[in-house]
Amino acid sequence: MRDAPRQGRTVLTGARVVQPAGTVEDARLTVEDGRVASVAPRDAAAGRRDDPAAPRDGGEPAGTDLRGHWIVPGFVDIHVHGGGGASFSGGTHEQARTVIDTHRGHGTTTMLASTVTGDLDDLARQAGVLAELAEDGELAGIHFEGPFISPHRCGAHQPSLLRDPEPADVRKLVEAGRGQTRMLTLAPELPGGLDSVRLLADSGVLAAVGHTDSSYDAVRDAIEAGATVATHLFNAMPVLAHRAPGPVAALLEDERITVELIDDGVHLHPAVLRLAFRHAGRGRIAFITDAMGAAGMGDGRYPLGPLEVDVRDGVARLVDGGSIAGSTLTLDTAFRRAATVDGLPVADVVDALSATPARLLGAYDRIGSLEPGKDADLVVLDDDFALAGVMRKGAWIIEPGG
Repeated sequence: MRDAPRQGRTVLTGARVVQPAGTVEDARLTVEDGRVASVAPRDAAAGRRDDPAAPRDGGEPAGTDLRGHWIVPGFVDIHVHGGGGASFSGGTHEQARTVIDTHRGHGTTTMLASTVTGDLDDLARQAGVLAELAEDGELAGIHFEGPFISPHRCGAHQPSLLRDPEPADVRKLVEAGRGQTRMLTLAPELPGGLDSVRLLADSGVLAAVGHTDSSYDAVRDAIEAGATVATHLFNAMPVLAHRAPGPVAALLEDERITVELIDDGVHLHPAVLRLAFRHAGRGRIAFITDAMGAAGMGDGRYPLGPLEVDVRDGVARLVDGGSIAGSTLTLDTAFRRAATVDGLPVADVVDALSATPARLLGAYDRIGSLEPGKDADLVVLDDDFALAGVMRKGAWIIEPGG
């Protein structure tokens, strides 16, 4: 059964509400039956007779007082593998549910379930479980990361399970998702790569370039074939060099590409992140977690597909070899870091965490901004950008002050 919006009305007053046209100070945000009904300055809303939450006796409007807080759209994560000690690759509803609940508790109200490299039949079985959750509205779809990636840039993927992106194999995974496969990451320089990009584009699936050893020209060819996403740009690909610009330059310069970035202080230096924003612009950057099972948990040893990962001081590395193995990031932490350490404008951070990934998924008519008629997916942050509340479809997951 698909999630039903919460029935009833919720009024939030006094916060700064970030909208596409700008920030509404001292706002009054009204939620009706799981959707945003109105957003206006509190004094103006109190005097409007068409505001469904305006008082009828001329008194102070009722509602939850959130002065000193920000209200931003619910976060959209298009690349997340696990959290809460569980993994989407675990292949069970229980594990997937744990991941979903963990990240919702950190403000991610919409997410794709990302898998890791495995045997094709195992991945198809995982897709069946994840497709059910997507059909029920718990997930926005499935993202296959691997096995069609470069052995030279495999990162935390099992090398023995990698394979070339033969279109027949790619089609098998797409179909295993029962219409819920939304994105697939591959290395386009491999045999069958460009044909598979075309297949994905023709099937309405996002073709993402990642874990690649491609040249600049090979990535340009992939973009012309229909690739539209850069999987965690800079990571698991050749560095930008002055005579060999490689994938980074090709992906940054093309306006058709949405660029994933992991802002956890481990994967990217702040100067590199700011460089990407200046070059690609706020409308093309999507912050992701690339989180594995340790997200929302403590240090220790965790599985990542068939591999084992050690987490120390919040940094995940493969037990065998020591490569960085995803992250322990949650998007509320990414928001706070981007707005404080990186010094990005709040509007840019909101775009990267909500609007841009929502547009990429074709869901911006429902999510990604706090505009009337859209789902009441929102995050409340205090003045220091720490998480204070999370609402999804009008129902509180974490109630401010609760």
